[in-house]
Amino acid sequence: MQAVALGSRRKAQLAKLPGMNIRKIRKMVAAGESESLEFKATAGARREAAKTVCAMLNHRGGHVLIGVSPDCQLAGQEVSGRTVERIADELRRIEPAAFPKVTRVSVNDRREIIVIAIGEGKAKPYQYRGTAYRRLGNISTTMPAEEYQRVLIERFHSDERWEKQPAEGWGVDDLEVAEIRNTIGEAIRIGRLNEPGSREPAALLTGLGLMRAGIPLRAAAVLFGKSERLEVEMPQCRLRVARFRGLDRSDFLDNRQFHGNAFTLLANAQRFLHDTLPIASRFESGRMRRIDEPLYPPLATREALANALCHRDYSMSGGSIGLAVYDDRLEVTSPGPLHFGLTPEDLFGPHESKPWNPLVARTFYRRGIIEEWGRGTLRMAELTAGAGMPAPEIDDAGGFVTVRFRFRAPMSRIRATVRSQENEVSALKKGAAEICDIYELGEHGLLEVQRAVLELLKNGRTPLALRDIRSELPNSYSERQIRRALYRLRDLRLAACLGRGATAGWRPRMPPQDD
Repeated sequence: MQAVALGSRRKAQLAKLPGMNIRKIRKMVAAGESESLEFKATAGARREAAKTVCAMLNHRGGHVLIGVSPDCQLAGQEVSGRTVERIADELRRIEPAAFPKVTRVSVNDRREIIVIAIGEGKAKPYQYRGTAYRRLGNISTTMPAEEYQRVLIERFHSDERWEKQPAEGWGVDDLEVAEIRNTIGEAIRIGRLNEPGSREPAALLTGLGLMRAGIPLRAAAVLFGKSERLEVEMPQCRLRVARFRGLDRSDFLDNRQFHGNAFTLLANAQRFLHDTLPIASRFESGRMRRIDEPLYPPLATREALANALCHRDYSMSGGSIGLAVYDDRLEVTSPGPLHFGLTPEDLFGPHESKPWNPLVARTFYRRGIIEEWGRGTLRMAELTAGAGMPAPEIDDAGGFVTVRFRFRAPMSRIRATVRSQENEVSALKKGAAEICDIYELGEHGLLEVQRAVLELLKNGRTPLALRDIRSELPNSYSERQIRRALYRLRDLRLAACLGRGATAGWRPRMPPQDD
């Protein structure tokens, strides 16, 4: 077995490449062609092989096997030094220069398989003979111009990104020193930073990677800058908040703007939500006090805001973070598209975190605002599911990314519920379908689950324990919905509870008749 490392010299250099053998090739071939594996019957298809190499460099890497037929037969071919040299010539036509490994593996005494091993390219996008290719399943296709431009921008961004450039004319006096020290103190407290041994702002910024040659980086200004200077020199450090009446933007109830560093904007956004969102109340068994919670999980909305601040495009001087509350939803919008080939669907599965502003994101992580890179969207989905809400929606359109939280029922319905609470008992007797519990408005309104529970109590053997009621009802009703429905029926004197705790039993109780 021999291998070729394709360098810039004309003559291919042979070297030992351990690990590749006919047994491993058979195992690879048995899995069939995929986005990371392609077969070519002979070296005569070397141009097509080079296209595939280019596509895999622009994707996640892979292998091209020459000497394997499309029907997965390991026929091999007679291979000479000239055969390998011709393949090398084609691979040299890929730009920027790439250096895949070419391995020759014997099938028998006369025939060999040529294996081209490709790693994920570090200088995307790559072109072969002036054309960029991408991998879609087991097919290599021409990369669209829009995608090529996006990948090219991402490549230059890694070297010359906005946040790592010096904030010319800025000094430590233009930053909120107390916020810098708070960040260091919190990072030490939660174990994400070692004690630096100094509390001098310049030393702390250097330790955070936010100062170079005595000049704060733009990331430092974004994170710690004083509001008055940011408003003039970095107007993109802005937050727009609004509360709309109804489901569109035609009628404002509140509309404000804030300028400041990332920590200030995050605090203002959370304060706005606290002051704007209604409180949902509920009771739990064994607790005397009412539990009051915001309409949307605070940790989920904070995660969305933190992600917007970490991933937004700060080079757009007219851009800003948007926070909008409607009757039926809450939206967080940030300027700039998704990058690095990520789609909204990818964000709700395991994915590698590639923040557009890693210096900002790393500081947020050290401060404890984001918990773990790559889990922000998964965390939001977990929190909303725990609150009985749909998973967040993510849109990537028009140069903006929008994270959308939806409550299961519009605010107008909640307001109608509040107005009619005093008539709740009589409405229940008449079968009114519009009276719903503020916290439990969902796919099944409270009245519907009440009816189901009450019907079960009337028709089944009683008394019934909570677990028995749960097992008899459809899975679409959660245990919390059923428990709250039972408490509401009890309060309305339609059901009675015998006993306490896990052994408590429920039976129907007819309300007194009207005179």
